[in-house]
Amino acid sequence: MNPRPPLDTDALRAGLSAPWRQLDVVDETGSTNADLLARAGAGEDIGGAVLLAEYQNAGRGRHGRAWTAPPRSQVVLSFGVDASGVPVDRWGWLPLATGLAIVDAVGEVAGVRVGLKWPNDVLVGPGGGKLAGILAEVASPSPAIVVGLGLNVTLTADEAPDARATSLTQLGAATVDRTPLTQSLLRHLAARITAWRTGDRALAADYRVESVTIGHRVRAVLPGDSTVQGTATDVDELGRLIIDTGTERVTVSAGDVTHLRPSAP
Repeated sequence: MNPRPPLDTDALRAGLSAPWRQLDVVDETGSTNADLLARAGAGEDIGGAVLLAEYQNAGRGRHGRAWTAPPRSQVVLSFGVDASGVPVDRWGWLPLATGLAIVDAVGEVAGVRVGLKWPNDVLVGPGGGKLAGILAEVASPSPAIVVGLGLNVTLTADEAPDARATSLTQLGAATVDRTPLTQSLLRHLAARITAWRTGDRALAADYRVESVTIGHRVRAVLPGDSTVQGTATDVDELGRLIIDTGTERVTVSAGDVTHLRPSAP
């Protein structure tokens, strides 16, 4: 039995529903996010487009950090969201909503409990391994957002490019098929994007429940190596993290934080 079978493109397309209208799977590319951004730049309507890659040879995270993993060891997926009609100040919540969809799908298909580290990581516990990462980028010239994610499925400890990475296999979910996992993920993404688009307050409430950042001591490293240290108390309506330093409440945005680390009391 192939431990890393290919994605079943026909099954994925057969199960598509709104807002998804197009799904493609490629064997290899540099970056699925970059590909969708390029399509948007060429004038294509990428709203509802989903692009998956069996292998990404130039994957990247926030601040251009590189990431690679063996072919078929992850769900590597980018999708386009038409952001017209959604207030710009709500856009910062889209990657947070994406994280919730990953938590939903992983729990449903693999039975694994994970949490969300603000702003873009899916972790096993507050200081546990990283299971997935999220990268959101604004496309131009259209008002669209491209969101990419990499979810580790069968990645082994020896294959991981970062010692902090983990996978569903390493967490004991030995027989996770990426096709039904992707189907579940797309279904939960659709629901969470609808909540984001309509401004549903339940989205923020659910995020607070799944957060492994809120309620914990953190140290936010900002550009220029300045730091903010204190207790993360909440995420505001713009998707920014609120940190209580003991003397003031400081609000930091995802774009301004270089690193967010646990901090000793």
